[in-house]
Amino acid sequence: MTDIWDKQKRSEVMSKIRSKDTKPELALRKALFARGFRYRVNDTKLSGKPDIVLPKYKTVIFVHGCFWHKHEGCKYAYTPKTNTKFWVDKITAFYRETAHIWQDY
Repeated sequence: MTDIWDKQKRSEVMSKIRSKDTKPELALRKALFARGFRYRVNDTKLSGKPDIVLPKYKTVIFVHGCFWHKHEGCKYAYTPKTNTKFWVDKITAFYRETAHIWQDY
């Protein structure tokens, strides 16, 4: 399957997809801080590099979107219509690769 953009444009688009400091993460961090919780962000010492770590409570928080978790009834939890096999395989691999992380916590 050919891409609709050239390599330079695809690189530009993909570079704008953020892996940390997303809007949901920032909103959650702001709410936690306002309620007096103090936390660490993207702690690489822990398995899975959790988005938020509350050391005092020995708690970690992963902020993942509906696309990856397929929440039932959510309009954002969809399988792309193009390159479907690739995305199904990728999401299945995501679950398989991260299963041990959820067991750690």
